[in-house]
Amino acid sequence: MLVLVLGLILFLGIHSVSIVAQPLRERAVAISDSGWKLLYAVISFLGLWLIISGYGESRLDPYIVYVTPGWMRHLAALLLLPVFVLFLAPYFPGRIKRATGHPQLIAVKLWAVSHLLVNGALADLLLFGGFLAWAVVDRISMKRRQQRPLPGAPESSYNDLILIVAGVVLYGVTVGWAHKWLIGVAPFG
Repeated sequence: MLVLVLGLILFLGIHSVSIVAQPLRERAVAISDSGWKLLYAVISFLGLWLIISGYGESRLDPYIVYVTPGWMRHLAALLLLPVFVLFLAPYFPGRIKRATGHPQLIAVKLWAVSHLLVNGALADLLLFGGFLAWAVVDRISMKRRQQRPLPGAPESSYNDLILIVAGVVLYGVTVGWAHKWLIGVAPFG
């Protein structure tokens, strides 16, 4: 469990620099934009690797906090359907991005809530609850800070169609194959 917690601290910590220390981030970028990006990437990947390792270890001997009814899997599957569309939306700006404001944070919240609906082990609460809390705090903090532009396609009404098709395909690949391959759990199996 310690490995999972350390991974969450590193991953969510580096993703929180703009939330809690915007001037520090700006100074680091001013010194070396590529240096900051490299540091950010290394800490993110290390944190992600520790999260994956720690979560995998915790599943071997889980501490169950709660158990949800089986029908919650259907609700979770429904909540996950727009996640891939919303996660990709900043890179394909159109009506979906405009309507949602911060689509990636909505995607993280939906992903976390849907997983909390069907996973009740302590490691699940730490992992998905940690990401949910971070997304809520990040969204609140965005009201007081300038947003940086993201690289992506030019704005177009076709982007919405691209997003929906790509999102549904990614959802299908994930629930049909990738989730089992990556996580070891078949969502509908």
